[in-house]
Amino acid sequence: MSSRADQQTIVAVDIGGTNARFSLARVTAGQPPVLGETVTMKTADHASLVTAWEAFTGELGEEVPSAASICIAAPLTSDVIKLTNSPWVITQSTLARDLGLDKVMLLNDFGAMAHAVANMSESAFEHVSGPDVPIPEEGVTTVVGPGTGFGVAQLIRRGGKIIVVETEGGHTDYAPLDTVETAIVNRLRDKYLRVSVERLVSGPGLSNIHEALAAIEGRSYQPIGDAELWAAATEGKDLLAAAALKRFCLSLGAVSGDLALTHGASGVVLIGGLAQRIKHKLRDSEFSVRFCAKGRFESLMKTIPVRVAIHPQPGLLGSAAAFSAQL
Repeated sequence: MSSRADQQTIVAVDIGGTNARFSLARVTAGQPPVLGETVTMKTADHASLVTAWEAFTGELGEEVPSAASICIAAPLTSDVIKLTNSPWVITQSTLARDLGLDKVMLLNDFGAMAHAVANMSESAFEHVSGPDVPIPEEGVTTVVGPGTGFGVAQLIRRGGKIIVVETEGGHTDYAPLDTVETAIVNRLRDKYLRVSVERLVSGPGLSNIHEALAAIEGRSYQPIGDAELWAAATEGKDLLAAAALKRFCLSLGAVSGDLALTHGASGVVLIGGLAQRIKHKLRDSEFSVRFCAKGRFESLMKTIPVRVAIHPQPGLLGSAAAFSAQL
């Protein structure tokens, strides 16, 4: 482990609603981090971050670094943090002591995603819609991703400086744009009262759309697991599941366009495992049509490149990059 002040090894951690990922990362000031092997655990298999950390370090087989950078799927608005889509609770003021570390950086998961985007090479992106050009190196990039929830962040680049703005954009109200979506939202209001973006545009959101479409068509509905439903939808063998996925892509396009317009973005990056999984579906769907359908600003929207990040571990990369930015 280097003793240089501008270079060290840390533990990068990415905690989502479903999985917790750990990796040793070599961080150097002014350079992208270098990640080691990733260890993935189900959050449901561990009572807390502390017990998951104990399992990771117990199998590490080498000296545990004295610092960690941890991104979590929750806003960091208080000392005691309840993860949005997990029962884990984290206390910021005691976290370093609880983990036996000298230093801990804690950040929002989509703040980490934005840091990751800033540290990815052009080869880590693929075209989805709009001009097939790189994301501009100056200005605002909207970073979004459906997963267990729906994450949103702003990456601002000005004169070589990087500013990340973490948001909770996935919890804004979902705006239906046609009669089918109005029917879906009306049905979901009976279940949730308030229908946010991530009630439709997230991993579990596909199930909400699927169930609502079945009701609209008067079909009997038998709930199935999210993983099974996503497999049926992406394979196209189940026509109702495939229809739900098409509707999902429409909604993702509309929401991504709204966020880009709100942020004044010059580029949009879709990020996370689910975005990678459906990238081909997005290109073949009307994602682009919905993204650009902003009335008097349609011509502006058509100038915005939308790309998908294909890095295998963006949360870990972003956690490490946020730490290295402070070296």
